[in-house]
Amino acid sequence: MTGDIRTLLSRHLPDYQVRSIRQLGQGLDNLVYEVNDELLVRRNKATTPEENRQEAARLAALRGLSPLPVPEVLFADDESGVIAYHKLPGEPLNRHPVDDPRRLAEPLGEFLTALHAASPDTMRDLAPLDVYPAPTLLQDAELDYRDVERHVPEQQRPLVERFLREPPPGEPRSLRFCHNDLGAEHVLVDASAGTITGIIDWTDAAITDPAHDFALIYRDLGPEVFESTVTHYEFDLDETDRARVLFYARCALIEDLAYGLSTGSRHYADAALNHLAWTFG
Repeated sequence: MTGDIRTLLSRHLPDYQVRSIRQLGQGLDNLVYEVNDELLVRRNKATTPEENRQEAARLAALRGLSPLPVPEVLFADDESGVIAYHKLPGEPLNRHPVDDPRRLAEPLGEFLTALHAASPDTMRDLAPLDVYPAPTLLQDAELDYRDVERHVPEQQRPLVERFLREPPPGEPRSLRFCHNDLGAEHVLVDASAGTITGIIDWTDAAITDPAHDFALIYRDLGPEVFESTVTHYEFDLDETDRARVLFYARCALIEDLAYGLSTGSRHYADAALNHLAWTFG
């Protein structure tokens, strides 16, 4: 694959000298390569040319919308599903935790305010509609849990099993433009300064329930950071919204646990187990 990356760089950036290429990471959908310690080249394994064009346009629009840095596209190769951009400073929060995560609440709240304030009609050409019924999410979570139940500490299993027996929440009042995968791995930070340096991986961005964006803050940073983030969020988050935040957080934790145990990305599973008590407590 590194040969293909060299070919694409030569085609789109003919004057750029490639000194090094290394695979930086791999997720369910993406392969990411680092070039010369300064560029990132991301290949989506399943995207269509139209979806790739849409994501490149979305990132361009986000640079005028987001108060936090987002990747600047250098080129998009739609046939190969590749997007290249400058590497943002900082490291993923899941691997480089900050001493006081409460310091992240204000910028996260302001970021989500700006994101969710974007007109869904305006953003519809840049992001798909993503409406996944809560009952189906709950069924998926139960199937995932049965696969990994033996890995959950016995004293914590009743917490998860009680959740799986509860009825799912109702549908959201409105849909907004959302990052839709705002886990700690997609929040870049300067850990020593305790600041956010960027938000990455906009592949799943969609017009969807805003509670999805809060859910992964709850799961990964805990209820205290979630509550503090809400105080810096300019829209109303009522009790039914909060119920959906918690519901999505719990489904996402089970999904990450199953993903981490099935793919060998053990840090996802470890994080899920570490956050299980505050997510299901």
